[in-house]
This record gives sequence, C-alpha cells and structure tokens, in this order.
Amino acid sequence: MGKIRIIGGVHRSRQLPVLDSKDLRPTLDRVKETVFNWLGQDLTGKSCLDLFAGSGSLGFEACSRNATKVIMVEQNVKVAQQLKNNIQLLKVESNCQVLCTDALIYLQKILDKFDVIMLDPPYQGNLLNKALERIDQILAENGVIYIEYEIEPCLPDTLMMIKNGKAGNVRFALLARS
Repeated sequence: MGKIRIIGGVHRSRQLPVLDSKDLRPTLDRVKETVFNWLGQDLTGKSCLDLFAGSGSLGFEACSRNATKVIMVEQNVKVAQQLKNNIQLLKVESNCQVLCTDALIYLQKILDKFDVIMLDPPYQGNLLNKALERIDQILAENGVIYIEYEIEPCLPDTLMMIKNGKAGNVRFALLARS
C-alpha cells in the first residue's frame, strides 16, 4: 500500500493510504503546490469535483483547504472504498463524498455546478477530451478546470488555457471559459 501526503490546509502533512495500482498516478507534491497557488490556498465557499479521483490526492487537498463541497468520482470499486476510508480518517464526511461510477456517465446526469473541476484521467482512451466536451454544463460561471495530460487536449471553443506547467513527465494546465 502506498501513501499520499496532504501538503496544505487544515490537514497539512497528513498521510493517507492509497492502494497500489498500475492505473493510479497520484499528483506530485510539487505539482499540487503550483496548482493550489493558482487556485488559492483557501477554497472556502467553493464546490469542487475530482472527476477521475484515483488516489484522491487533489480532492483531499481541496477538502483540507476548506472547500464547501468536494465530490470524488471513481469507477474502480476498491479504489472508491479506499477513498471512503480516507474520508472517515480525516473526518470530512460532511463536505466530501465519493461516487463509485463511470465519470463520463456521471457527466451526462449531473445537474450541479462546480467552481473547481479537477481532471486527471487515465491517459489511454482519450478520456480527457471526452470529459472536456461535456464539462461546460457543470462549470460555474467563474469556475476553473485543472487538467493533467500526456498529449495536448483538444479544447472546446468555450474553454481556454490560462496557465500551464510541466514537472518531469507531468503536464498540467488551468482552464477557464473563453
């Protein structure tokens, strides 16, 4: 079993167990530091969606930084259960929830709007582009989308890249409405 570390907020320095799985790529601490410098250290009043949650690294950072609501969507049953266990460890059940479902199906059904949407899907299967095609209907008016990617995504006309970076093999960006 691996571990992720929360790097900021009220749960700073807490380590959480993560299942060992070839499909999980927890976001690097130095990338999280950059991302939460972009997003702001305090997410009070913000609703966040961690769409391909995996280890939950991004979602737990949002929780630790006082996000009002964090929804983590994870299709793998065992990984989703570990996320639920970690929510209980942190005692954040009141503002953090895990949904065990396919992310693209979730996007078709959800009616809520989110201020911060985090997309770090598996690289195979063109999932990032498929998610970006459907994301506009759930992005709050002044919302932003954080993405991690291997190949530059095809952005819909409604979105533009406002910041980007690279750390090792990880490429990441912040998107907003055009």
